[in-house]
Amino acid sequence: MIQKPAETEQKLTSVIAERWSGKAYDPSQVVQDDIITALCEAALWAPSCYGEAPWRYVICNKFKDETAWLQTLDCLAPGNQSWAVNAPLLIVTCSLPTFTHNDSENRWNGYDTGAASLNLCLQATSAGLMSHQMGGFDADKLREALSIPATVNLWSVIAIGYPAPLDTISAEELERELKARQRRPLNQQFFENRWND
Repeated sequence: MIQKPAETEQKLTSVIAERWSGKAYDPSQVVQDDIITALCEAALWAPSCYGEAPWRYVICNKFKDETAWLQTLDCLAPGNQSWAVNAPLLIVTCSLPTFTHNDSENRWNGYDTGAASLNLCLQATSAGLMSHQMGGFDADKLREALSIPATVNLWSVIAIGYPAPLDTISAEELERELKARQRRPLNQQFFENRWND
């Protein structure tokens, strides 16, 4: 299994350092129900404004409902389809745009849903799974395929599964998976006291 821990100035907790967006999934390995439940609970316990938890997830499991999974796969951009075809779970990330307690606009619904999705991905890492969040999908097609109301926000489709054994990965896939992870320097992302270009 490929491991690509983040290279950082200070040591990070392992689940954060080890999370990365791989693409080489094992298409034969089932993600068990208890692990899927743990992914959902990890998302559920993310922080949110007023404890609203505006996120909603549609879980498409290839081994339980291949039709829904194929419909979701078909909504992805071709470049994503080429590798996501091997991920046994495709999870559609959605959120409600208004608060349930007063029906007013919840302008934090996307922010909060991002926090829940990260929790889900970190839980996946801790279970030995890979996760890869995709923004490349046809939203209208996805709404129709999964009966998602037009009033609900769509954010991503998350591929979840176990990494493929190294001896089953092509040379091209292996090169892609081994590519070094990179981020900009801290001082370009974090500023002290005031904004600094």
